[in-house]
Amino acid sequence: MQEGAGRDARVLAVMRAVRGFGDAHDRMSAGMKQGMAMNASDLAALRLLIIREEEGRLVTPRDVSAHLRISTASTTKLIDRLSASGHVRRAPHPSDRRARVIELTDAARHEFFRRFSPHLHAMREAMAQFSAAELEVAERAFRVLGEAIDRDG
Repeated sequence: MQEGAGRDARVLAVMRAVRGFGDAHDRMSAGMKQGMAMNASDLAALRLLIIREEEGRLVTPRDVSAHLRISTASTTKLIDRLSASGHVRRAPHPSDRRARVIELTDAARHEFFRRFSPHLHAMREAMAQFSAAELEVAERAFRVLGEAIDRDG
C-alpha cells in the first residue's frame, strides 16, 4: 500500500473525482426532475422504487420516509402527489393485510427509463474501457463511500 504524501494525494484525487461525479449526477437529476415536473424528493422516491424493484424488494411508506429522511406527514403528501400524477399506486401488502406497499406504474417506469437510458448508455460505454478487476475495485470503493456517507442516517 502506498504511504505518505503520495497516498494522500491519490485519496484527494479520488475524492475530487467522486465530487465531480456527484455534481454530474446532480445536473442529470435536475434535468430529469424538470422534465418530469417533479421536485427532488419525488424523483428520489422514484429512484428508490426502481432500485428496490430491481432487488425484488417491496417498498412501504415507512421505507420512503426513512430513505428520504422526511416525516410521515411529508411522506403521505409525496405519495399522494406521485399517485395523483400517475407515477405510483398504493397496493395491499402481500403478507400483511393492514399494510400497503408503493409500486411504480408502468407509465412511470417507462418515462423514467426513457429519460435515463441515454445517461445509462453513456456510463456503460465509459466503463467499458476498464478491466473486470478495475470495475470490482470501483464498485467496492463506491459502496464503501456510500456506506460512509449514510452512516449517520
